[in-house]
Amino acid sequence: MSKRDYYEVLGLTKGASDDDIKKAYRKLAMKHHPDRNQGDGAKVSEEKFKEAKEAYEMLSDPQKKAAYDQYGHAGVDPNMGHGAGGEGFGGFAEAFGDIFGDIFGGAGGGQRRGGAGGKQVYRGNDLSYAMEITLEEAAAGKDTQIRVPSWENCDTCKGSGAKPGTSPKTCPTCSGAGTVHMRQGFFSIQQTCPNCHGTGKIIPEPCPACSGQGRIKKTKTLEVKIPAGINEGMRIRSSGNGEPGPNGGPSGDLYIEIRIKQHDIFERDGDDLHCTVPVPMTQAALGGSIEVPTLSGKVEIELPEGTQHGKTFRLRGKGIKGIRSSYPGDLYCHITLETPIKLTEHQRKLLKELDESLRKGGDRHSPNSKSWTDRVKDLFK
Repeated sequence: MSKRDYYEVLGLTKGASDDDIKKAYRKLAMKHHPDRNQGDGAKVSEEKFKEAKEAYEMLSDPQKKAAYDQYGHAGVDPNMGHGAGGEGFGGFAEAFGDIFGDIFGGAGGGQRRGGAGGKQVYRGNDLSYAMEITLEEAAAGKDTQIRVPSWENCDTCKGSGAKPGTSPKTCPTCSGAGTVHMRQGFFSIQQTCPNCHGTGKIIPEPCPACSGQGRIKKTKTLEVKIPAGINEGMRIRSSGNGEPGPNGGPSGDLYIEIRIKQHDIFERDGDDLHCTVPVPMTQAALGGSIEVPTLSGKVEIELPEGTQHGKTFRLRGKGIKGIRSSYPGDLYCHITLETPIKLTEHQRKLLKELDESLRKGGDRHSPNSKSWTDRVKDLFK
């Protein structure tokens, strides 16, 4: 399937300014971001988000944009010989970081190019942390702490990565720039130096404490606020607590993914709760009040005389108030009739007497059985 024109994807015309390109991308990314689109249309939104992302990545880079304007998609296809390299990735990631901040309410870090001495500086990777909470905690919210891995400067080498008494040397491959240039067709491609990996320096004698990384892995404690009404699979973003960026770049983010423990009584369905309430056969026949549990305590419901198995009682407002909801959901109590077991001789005698009495009363005591019997007879006529 052929790709759509990048300008068409962003709703622009050829020759649009850098500011117009960035604004158009931000608008589309905010609209189609996967975290804002769930349900039936999620896959379509995800595809549109990826399409807008690719268009912006190309048109925000002056070199790639020039190649695209001249050659079309062939000009930015690395397999076609007209590829324009990757200098513009910083501009794309900068805008992507801004959009992350808009969506999640914080300043999202973005990968960027350049740095001291021309080194390539990138945003660190995002991390994921699975947190299991109870249904009660999900409904009411909670403040808690988690311990996550972190990186700190090595005390032995003070972050240089070099063995004490030595120092890093300028990379001979890139002369300290962190990048090298390669010719590809008519274009000069800038790439991260393969020798120093963009740092601009090499370490002849690595620090034994950190193996030349300049940092050591530790753990840190973070305060986390779980909002009331959070649901299974939702994520909480902790800005800047992901992996640190290479060459001094900004850290990524930590995403805390919520898992809710299975409850002994309730099942959650969005903002609604469901529970099964066993009722003795005799009580269902006679009717009366019974106690049922809710997340906020016990309440009474009135069973009408002759309550049948499967009867559902709806308690309004006894569910969960979701994060984006104006009102709490409802609690649905599903009645199941419990047949008595391990009967005494006296109890058997009483039940037999009751059964005989009911049979003498005819169909008025068991209308469903009469209806079912008639349907069976009709089936075999």
